[in-house]
Amino acid sequence: MKAVVYRGPRTVTVEDVPDARVENPTDAVVRITTTNICGSDLHMYEGRTSVEEGKVLGHENMGIVEAVGDGVDRIKVGDRVSVPFNIACGTCRNCVHGWTSFCLRVNPNEGMDGSAYGYANMGPYDGGQAEFLRVPFADFNLLELPEGTEHENDFTMLSDIFPTGWHGVELSGMSPGEDVAVFGAGPVGLMAAHSALIKGASRVFVVDKEKDRLALAESIGAIGVDFSASDPVEQITEATKGRGVDRGVEAVGYQAHDPAGDEHPELVLDNLVKVVRSTGGIGVVGVYMPQDPGAATEAAKQGRIGFDYGTFFTKGQSMGTGQAPVMRYNRQLRDLIVAGRANPGFIVSHELGLDQAPEGYARFDAREDGWTKVLLHPGQSS
Repeated sequence: MKAVVYRGPRTVTVEDVPDARVENPTDAVVRITTTNICGSDLHMYEGRTSVEEGKVLGHENMGIVEAVGDGVDRIKVGDRVSVPFNIACGTCRNCVHGWTSFCLRVNPNEGMDGSAYGYANMGPYDGGQAEFLRVPFADFNLLELPEGTEHENDFTMLSDIFPTGWHGVELSGMSPGEDVAVFGAGPVGLMAAHSALIKGASRVFVVDKEKDRLALAESIGAIGVDFSASDPVEQITEATKGRGVDRGVEAVGYQAHDPAGDEHPELVLDNLVKVVRSTGGIGVVGVYMPQDPGAATEAAKQGRIGFDYGTFFTKGQSMGTGQAPVMRYNRQLRDLIVAGRANPGFIVSHELGLDQAPEGYARFDAREDGWTKVLLHPGQSS
């Protein structure tokens, strides 16, 4: 089968790889109809992770079930499904408590709880930027979708970024009527803004410097804040008459940078501590790594981010972190899409054939104007 393979910093190729197949009785094989390039894929693409050369990439996947193992009895061949990026066993302590993003059984890497498809340190699983994908523990992991092709570009967000944006808002502790600041208007940040508005936020401020991304935020009713124009904390503080916001979402991660392009991994955390009111909450869903050899400082290379913890403590703020347990949210978010209350596909800018993946990666990584979210369709010719 054809698949997108990592071959080194800023190099991905489309190659023939061994076919995905049922290996265990609880497996399914999904024929991929849509798979997305995620912002977190760019960390690997840029050589800022320990991902091994030859890895098949892709953790945002959906498609049609092609085959099932003898132990699968809920999911059927022909089902249209969303594949959560979390790979979870469904029976360990964390899974039973709803933390499928920290499954204790599926990742053989020492010290790592939780697995994902096609991602550094997240287990030996191939990704779904391919024609087919093997899904372990299929009965537990797969989310059934309505038959047909309706809402394809909305449903493809259910595997990761829509639940991740929703999780960021949940981690912040937001209640209806509160003001929220989202730092980062990439796909996850835009999903966090969409989620906060659905959940009843009074105002949502979205901080970025890319004009196309800020325009998308404003198109759904958020307030764009251009941090290249002036200090975003000052802009939001003025707009809230000095009070600050009730909640904040960090959707940038460890490669945060200033308007000049210089990296400061603590930058967004510091700004959120400043702009969120005392006793307010912060949800961190931007990716941070235990080690980052390419970091700007020696401490950051070891995963030590020196953010303003003293002020954070003094203000009595709370912070939640970590990858989203997709299954906690994806059924409800699917139903919001079907009901017309959510339309996460508004961020889609480009739909490409699988063979165009190298171009999609390069242009998305370059933050070219208008390249906000790239979908790959393995069955589509370029």
